[in-house]
Amino acid sequence: MNTTRNADPLQALGLGEAETAVYTTVLRLHRATLDEIAQAVEEPVDRVAALLSTLIRLGAVDETSGEYLARHPAAPVGRMVAERLALLALQSRQIDEMLAAVGDLAHHYDSGRDYRTGELRVRSVTGADDLYEAVILLAGRAARKDLVAALPDRRTAADFCDKHADMWIRAIKEGNLTSRLIVPVSALGAPAFREAAGLLNRAGTEVRSLDQVPSWFFALGDDAAGLPVQWGASPPEHAYNCSLVQSPVIVAALRALFTELWGRAVPVTRPGGAIQVLRLAAQGLSDETIARHLGLSVRTVRARFAEAIAELGANSRFQAGVEASRRAWL
Repeated sequence: MNTTRNADPLQALGLGEAETAVYTTVLRLHRATLDEIAQAVEEPVDRVAALLSTLIRLGAVDETSGEYLARHPAAPVGRMVAERLALLALQSRQIDEMLAAVGDLAHHYDSGRDYRTGELRVRSVTGADDLYEAVILLAGRAARKDLVAALPDRRTAADFCDKHADMWIRAIKEGNLTSRLIVPVSALGAPAFREAAGLLNRAGTEVRSLDQVPSWFFALGDDAAGLPVQWGASPPEHAYNCSLVQSPVIVAALRALFTELWGRAVPVTRPGGAIQVLRLAAQGLSDETIARHLGLSVRTVRARFAEAIAELGANSRFQAGVEASRRAWL
């Protein structure tokens, strides 16, 4: 069969030698019958007809009234390139899915290995500075990590706000962390914590409160966690002696505990309009007087009371006022 050098690019794109020879012949003849093409390539008519059918299917040749007309080379080449790109995109997605599956399976593997061998990677840390710096260091070693943490008492929350909230917020803004935090209601009365909670919220951290938090702990991603030397004790009283544990089994258990506490905790939010009306109502002012004081309609004032009652989970204005005071909103 006759071939030309010009056919090489088409062969690279998937056309066989025979198809390429027929296509380049049709390009030269531009318009020809089956017999004319077979004669030019010196091949049997039946074989050439089969090759032309392949070229028609690929969009390289058109057939009209028994004559074959070559399409511009950009048409079949563009189609082949598009098909190859679509295949590459599919293969790329499949590779991503495989890598993600390997990551998930690796955690199961590590969990099973730790369970069977009893292997447990633990590192002791002493001091709040070393503790929080270790957490940030762990977060920075891999892709964006999800951090969940519980602070058990007002003093621990105050230490966190005074010394380490800025580090936390910076890590969140830099994309190293996403986080959620549970604190005791008693911590909400500390001005420093209220300010830090606002900054954390604006950075993307959700903060919730409970009447009592059982202990200090945190879980970072799926394979790192922190535990105090004495469960339930105030970390400052023990010089922040704690254990950093890298075990999927323990991390999963702490995350399960956090999820249970999180479901019972109350969001630490402070709707501005609701605070205003609650503060004025606490002074004994009527709805009408509050409306005049704030330059609002009575209807708007009552809507803000309804907002506060719903936000605080109360059944009345009085209960809303009590709960707002408990949360140090007023």
